[in-house]
Amino acid sequence: MSTTRRQALARTGALGAAVAFSGALTELFAGTATAQATGGRAGYGPLVPDPRRLLDLPKGFRYSVLSREGEPMRSGQGPVPSNCDGMAAFPARPAPGSRPGRHRRAATCLVRNHENRMDGRVPVPTAEDVTYDPAAKGGCTVLELDRDNDVLEEYVGIAGTSTNCAGGPSLWGTWLTCEETEYRAGEEGYTKDHGFVFEVGFDPRRPTSVEPLTAMGRFQHEAVAFDPRSGVVYETEDAFDKPFGLFYRFLPAKPRGGPGSLHAGGRLEAMRVPGVPDLSTVTEPGTAFDGIEWIEVPDPLAKETPVRFQDFGKGGITHAQKLEGCYWGGTCVYFVSSYARSSEGSKGDHFGQIWRYDPARRRLTLVVVFGPGTDVELPGESPDNICLAPSGGLMVCEDGDGAQHVFGLTRHGTVYPMARGAQNIGTEDEPKWGEFAGVTFSPDQRTMFVNCYEPGTTFAVTGPWHH
Repeated sequence: MSTTRRQALARTGALGAAVAFSGALTELFAGTATAQATGGRAGYGPLVPDPRRLLDLPKGFRYSVLSREGEPMRSGQGPVPSNCDGMAAFPARPAPGSRPGRHRRAATCLVRNHENRMDGRVPVPTAEDVTYDPAAKGGCTVLELDRDNDVLEEYVGIAGTSTNCAGGPSLWGTWLTCEETEYRAGEEGYTKDHGFVFEVGFDPRRPTSVEPLTAMGRFQHEAVAFDPRSGVVYETEDAFDKPFGLFYRFLPAKPRGGPGSLHAGGRLEAMRVPGVPDLSTVTEPGTAFDGIEWIEVPDPLAKETPVRFQDFGKGGITHAQKLEGCYWGGTCVYFVSSYARSSEGSKGDHFGQIWRYDPARRRLTLVVVFGPGTDVELPGESPDNICLAPSGGLMVCEDGDGAQHVFGLTRHGTVYPMARGAQNIGTEDEPKWGEFAGVTFSPDQRTMFVNCYEPGTTFAVTGPWHH
């Protein structure tokens, strides 16, 4: 995509006006307390260029840099790894190996993925008791923050995993980190099979396990979301090639069982939308499908055939390109398809979708379609990581070409710019900016945390948030 027009818009602050989408945003937030309490006012004004050239924000907002790739971690385990991706914030608890005698008490634990493959710039250091495959370069790091967002500790949460993209918080306060790869032992230098979900803890009562959650499948995982009522776990798959990924649900043998309980196994199923082999062919927001079917995965470990290639019997299975963000809201699970391109093998084209699945009704609904309207050089395509905002709306990380943003989306349908990356990793003549990832809010909702993927940077953003 040509970036000339987008760069001009970014520099003048005219960012939100041409973003197009359609759909019923109120559906996204039904049942959430914040949505009921506020109207989700339309943004915070134009973005102000940052003199430090790191992060542009609206007037009245401030950021601090918590961590940057290559700098030493406070634990002494090595440098901060690169490719900062999915992330979640938890109320802090004492962490294994934390330094004694700290003068300030931790308030928040940030658990941060590193999507390092074998060519990762700065690998996650191997660490005792939390390394799965010593040859792999991905994993997670944990930052302990005080109430002022000062970093008290930074250490390895899990190492020896690969391509840790997103994941999701469990019902019992641990982080499930997802490997977006399918390499086997002996391929590309790996010594163990990859493509799993791992449980990362930061509390002696909730320890990290380096044993993969094999029953949850071996495929190119992206994100997970729990149904808090039933304990069912929904999973997205961001497969790199055709046939594209599937949307899954995992029925644990011990639902809501606590730390380590997912190792007890369960049943993995994939979603079938009768008559719809590819979700990209659905373009009208509000389109709903009843009678959604869940088909048991024949071989969750993909011993011989990747899951998305397996035989799901008469009727086949439903695929979708770029299935990424996933979260639970109200009584439903929502998941994101970042884009679909027929030139890459999809049956249809779009600039981003948000889908809503209602388990009680077995109904799937296309809620929102993103897009840059009539001008494909305007911002607003390729939504990726996604989270609920204090105002009751959404924060959406953009993963497209040209300037990169965190966009806000109010529950009444207004799109507004919340942040813009200002770290130019290209040249003056051909500028380039790293995507945003891992947007999340602190437990008290006073701070937005977000990563820049490249160069790996974790920001804490504070200001006059609408509540």
